Amino acid sequence: MLLEQVDKDKVGYHKETAVRVYGEDTLGRTVSVSSGATARDVCHMMVQTAHCSDQENWAIIEIHPDLGLERCLEDHERVVDVQSSWPADGAVSGFKFLFRKNYAKYEFFKKPMLFFPESMISDSADVTKGVTSSELVQKLLQSGACPEIQGFLQVREAGRKAWKRVHYFLRRSGLYCSTKGSSKEPRHLQYVADLADLNIYNVTNSRKLHMAPSEHTFCVKSRVERGRSQDMKLLCAEDEQSRTCWITAFRLFKYGKQLQCNYQLSQSSMRQQVPPRDAKAREAEDSLVAMDFTGKRGGRVIQNPKEAEHAEQEEGQAWRKREAMRYSLPNVAQSSRPSSVHQTQPWFHGGVSRCESQRLIEEQGQVDGMFLIRESQQHTQCFVLSLCYKLKTHHYLLIPFEKTGRKYYTMDDGDTVFIDLLQLVEFHLINRGTLPVRLKHPCVRVAL
Repeated sequence: MLLEQVDKDKVGYHKETAVRVYGEDTLGRTVSVSSGATARDVCHMMVQTAHCSDQENWAIIEIHPDLGLERCLEDHERVVDVQSSWPADGAVSGFKFLFRKNYAKYEFFKKPMLFFPESMISDSADVTKGVTSSELVQKLLQSGACPEIQGFLQVREAGRKAWKRVHYFLRRSGLYCSTKGSSKEPRHLQYVADLADLNIYNVTNSRKLHMAPSEHTFCVKSRVERGRSQDMKLLCAEDEQSRTCWITAFRLFKYGKQLQCNYQLSQSSMRQQVPPRDAKAREAEDSLVAMDFTGKRGGRVIQNPKEAEHAEQEEGQAWRKREAMRYSLPNVAQSSRPSSVHQTQPWFHGGVSRCESQRLIEEQGQVDGMFLIRESQQHTQCFVLSLCYKLKTHHYLLIPFEKTGRKYYTMDDGDTVFIDLLQLVEFHLINRGTLPVRLKHPCVRVAL
């Protein structure tokens, strides 16, 4: 989203600025915001302007396409202040603000060990005997702090093409690198930068733009000199989990308790938007248990994992039979639910490629259950379900076939069949089935 700043009132504290916001369809809208408007405020304004169905999990993304830089603004950051730090020719140099989903903004509060692997937590003096890494991370997050992070990164210095493997340490006092292997002795540590003076960016298309060893690239960059590539320190992690860990730790060290306040405000806002029953269901979503109601004394909680999985499969089969029976009734016309109904759904992305689908999911936050459906480029008349699980995108082929003169879709060789793609999605929103996780967040693209 590109900001075009025009002073409406040169006197007073409530000076307004015309902000032009770009969506992922390259079109934009102009809204008028106060100089103190935060990223969260602008998101809510854009939700109303674009008539979005929900208000949460939206974000303002600062991008520089020519350099491949992307950064999600924190909810408390003032949008006009960010724009004012751009070069005077910001509109020409390619700086933009995008309005899009980011489901992973606060996911580390919910699943900390997915974001902080034990191998990257430094064995510093903060770790007391008898405390596990999981307990340490939970305790630190609750207080708005973060454990010290360490690990090897490939680094490319400004003005040089070669990449070098260096061991880094991230602490509250700043970013350090070791001049001797992974040694953390003071005489071997070299001070790199103060976190307060830097912003951290994801780097997209880094192999092509910066000849990076992999696409798991990020960079730290001065908050003042944003338009010069020579001011960037490019860093490349071994995998996506490592990159996510470094970026998350950087955010926590830099903003601390403020991120926890942002998260609590976000959660409070979500509860206010839904009816009480739905709100309770959402809070309890991750603690659902399997129940058996076959006894005479009411339901019992199924403790055995294998029995619980069997109960889920039986419920899924019962749901499928009810749906199939409903569609086989004589008074239900074949055309009452056309096979093209998926084309109007927000999770359908047409003929995007495998790489493009992975990019879309990565951009909107790699949380478990994020998904989209696309047309298969290799198999005619087939579709593909792209699903995120444990920071990786998995792809499942949806195959059409005919049975008794009716068309169905399946992804388990016909063991479970669906009338259309909409029914398939509805089923997996409430049943995991053969997938590693239930469908939860549709990957959507908003048009402004």
